Amino acid sequence: MILETAYSAHAALVAPGRSKPQLWRMFLGLCVIVAVSYALNLVVFVVLLEITSVAWLANLEKGNTPVALLILLASFGFLTLGVGLAARLLQNRSLLSLVGVPGVMLQQFIWCCLAALVVFVALFILPPYDFGAPLIANLSWPIWLGLLPLSLLAVLVQVSAEELVFRGYLQQALAARFQNPLIWLGLPAALFGLAHYMPQVAGDNAVLICLWAMGFGLLMADLTARAGTLGPAIAVHFANNFVALLIFGSPSSLHGLALYLLPYEMSDVDAMRPWLLVDCMTMLVLWLAARLVIRR
Repeated sequence: MILETAYSAHAALVAPGRSKPQLWRMFLGLCVIVAVSYALNLVVFVVLLEITSVAWLANLEKGNTPVALLILLASFGFLTLGVGLAARLLQNRSLLSLVGVPGVMLQQFIWCCLAALVVFVALFILPPYDFGAPLIANLSWPIWLGLLPLSLLAVLVQVSAEELVFRGYLQQALAARFQNPLIWLGLPAALFGLAHYMPQVAGDNAVLICLWAMGFGLLMADLTARAGTLGPAIAVHFANNFVALLIFGSPSSLHGLALYLLPYEMSDVDAMRPWLLVDCMTMLVLWLAARLVIRR
């Protein structure tokens, strides 16, 4: 009963999909999303192969140069196109209906972004003032600032696409079929975590990072259910990835747009694990700040 009251806004968000709640539609829709994304990425790959080299493309997925990471982040837009097509074909829903009422969504997004900004400013002001070792300069300030508008747009495309897939399409399709919140909150969060399982990069930390991502996905699912739009989840995800990709990048991968590099690899057990705990606490504070803003 408590969850039903807290998640009353979610019922309105899910309502357009209740006329076609069959699971086969959801599974086929996921196949459409994957197929569209794969096909369009393949087209981009072929085009890039014509104007670059095989060696350059081999390093593209690492995202360790500004151009490479911009391309990688922008390519998530193909997921958004896939979600829009799947929702229209299989649930007779528009892409906007998965996002929520546009005006409310935008308002919640802006206020949650501001709340996240306050949280991160407070974290930067408070001790400790380093990461156990000096940060490594990656991009110069003029280059970083010059790229910032494109970088922000690319990160927004990436996080919006992920939220549309997991908290938009998948969560709402499950909620249209099942009443139990444990199913439509938990399953997308688990899949979101598995999508972040990277043993080739994170080594022995891969499982912990996967669990962290599952927890993050669960909190974003909760925010979506409370808010009735994807606005808060996109905002918190955007703030998190802004810091992780554009401010303090990992030297392991995806640091092409970062101002600084962290002084340890993702696979460094001794250095990484204490900071994973800090990340977990930060994630909880961001979730609470977003809830305070939306008053739910």
